[in-house]
Amino acid sequence: MAPPVLEFFRSDPGPVIKPANMTQTIVIVGASHASVQAIDTLRREGHAGPIVLVGDEPHLPYNRPPLSKKFLSGELERERLLLRSPHFYEQHRVETRLGVRVTAIDRGTQRLRLSDGGELSYDQLLLCVGSRPRRLEVPGYDLAGIHYLRTIADVDAIRADLPGAKQLVVVGAGYIGLEAAACARHLGLEVTVLEMADRPMNRVVAPELSTFYMRRHEREGVRILCNTSVTAFAGEGRVRAVACGEREFAADLVIVGVGILPDVTLAAAAGLRCDNGVSVDEQCRTSDPHVFAAGDCTNHPSVRYGRRVRLESVDNAVEQAKTAALNICGKPARHEHVPWFWSDQYDVKLQIAGLSEGYDQTVVRGDPDSGSFALYYLAQGELLAVDAVNSMKDFMNGKKWIAERKHPDTTRLADPSVDLKTI
Repeated sequence: MAPPVLEFFRSDPGPVIKPANMTQTIVIVGASHASVQAIDTLRREGHAGPIVLVGDEPHLPYNRPPLSKKFLSGELERERLLLRSPHFYEQHRVETRLGVRVTAIDRGTQRLRLSDGGELSYDQLLLCVGSRPRRLEVPGYDLAGIHYLRTIADVDAIRADLPGAKQLVVVGAGYIGLEAAACARHLGLEVTVLEMADRPMNRVVAPELSTFYMRRHEREGVRILCNTSVTAFAGEGRVRAVACGEREFAADLVIVGVGILPDVTLAAAAGLRCDNGVSVDEQCRTSDPHVFAAGDCTNHPSVRYGRRVRLESVDNAVEQAKTAALNICGKPARHEHVPWFWSDQYDVKLQIAGLSEGYDQTVVRGDPDSGSFALYYLAQGELLAVDAVNSMKDFMNGKKWIAERKHPDTTRLADPSVDLKTI
């Protein structure tokens, strides 16, 4: 019989299921930023029992953000992607099961079935399974030369196609697509970006920032076409063009970046509550009291914003993993955190703090033409988020103000001659 469902949105830490001792078996599914942080926190907090890490890729947990940047360009070596050396897992007494998928969770017996035919028992389970690329299934989607960018294997496949490639078409003008476009220009390819929305990054930034990035990419020779939907890929065995209705864009290489989906396959099949991600409470516990989840796969309550959110960021994954590990150790903790994100394109570093959804006012601080400025998002005078472009001060101050629910003087905020500390 499956364990009971817990209440989902608490304003207090709620009851904690304390382990009888610190020698329980903890199984972590997913080799990721979250899993590494969970291992570290579990051992720091005194957990002495077995920890088993199961990952479907053949690699130890590695840093994913560089995949669309320096690793794709060849500037970063494979070994430097690892989040921790093999010694870390030996030192922390972690059994690693790599290149193995968990195919099913039996919550009644608290056992996992594995793709190699084996099984694992757990006392507490932590899902750090992340997300998967949204697939663009139009005619010709399976032609050679069409790639997604999520794993080391994905980048290896792209790099294998680079020799001789001249024309890259990127489908999607989100972070991944634009970072890949910037990298491709660095490598000397002709680049066209096709975006179905009316502007780049329209889901996450205001029009002012979209305009800035549009101009920056165009200055580098990238062609960005908005309001343009892909209807087919053309070619005989290998892609030669991308069709958008009656128009065709020549391509000998395609990278698709049209968003990601939380990986809820295991959780949903096991009967865990899922809604745009694996639903967790403030303690990162799922609807099963013996199963926790952290990272991109989760949908969680945001204390700061008063609603449930699903975030795609390393920072959120790490903080949720800390929270989950503390609660697994019987130490009450809540996930209360101002989220932040970043993107590197050319010589432009974008740092975002907070969530801008629901804003009714923006304030631009600094001159976008200078390449260093910030865009502040407010709702009824309260700061919700900040997008800082090559401006660490704006990012750090904005992040602090968001946590404080500050109502800044917008006139002074818009004046770059005014010291941020005096606002």
